[in-house]
Amino acid sequence: MSIEVKDVMGRVAIAVLADASFADIVAAMKRFAVGAVTVIDADRRPMGVVSEDDLLLKEIDTVRHSVSMFESGRQRREHEKAAGVTASQLMTSPAITVTPGVGLRDAARLMHDRRVKQLPVIDPVSGRIVGTLHQRDVLRVFTRPAGELEADVRAVLPASGTFTVETESGVVKVGGRVCRRSQVMALAEAVRGVEGVVDVVCEVVCDDDDLVIVPPLL
Repeated sequence: MSIEVKDVMGRVAIAVLADASFADIVAAMKRFAVGAVTVIDADRRPMGVVSEDDLLLKEIDTVRHSVSMFESGRQRREHEKAAGVTASQLMTSPAITVTPGVGLRDAARLMHDRRVKQLPVIDPVSGRIVGTLHQRDVLRVFTRPAGELEADVRAVLPASGTFTVETESGVVKVGGRVCRRSQVMALAEAVRGVEGVVDVVCEVVCDDDDLVIVPPLL
């Protein structure tokens, strides 16, 4: 069974309005123990995200009103954020979002690629925020009950064979027999792709090594 964002996401939309003050943002982060909040418009649609890094610019950027022609676009934007006092001025935009039906693996990849620790979850029709996906929500997949994980592993194994499956702390050991070595490799990759599998110990044996490369005759 493929796990989707809706299966693990937080149902609380951690967000502030565009005109929220610096103090309001800090208070929201403290209240929900998060490192970022989504900035939404009056219709609850995400506009951007304010992170702790954005707020820290207020402390570390001491040249807020000085603009140099040699500055990069990023440096100018950081100066603007350091001088900002409302969410719309402090946020990084556009907001990186996901919908409830997105696969958890895809959401995790998006987090990693974009270097973010949480994602606003939006309704695919209205675009309004309906929840928040945190890194800790994604990591919950690695604490799935052993029986549930085993059932999903067995679902990807060939129906024609007889296999043994053992799980412990997310490590899956699979035993059995197949005809060809290429089937062993395909089987191991299929098990590794199951959400919640930390590692695979494949003890499946084969009758024929169809991956042997025969050197050409000279």
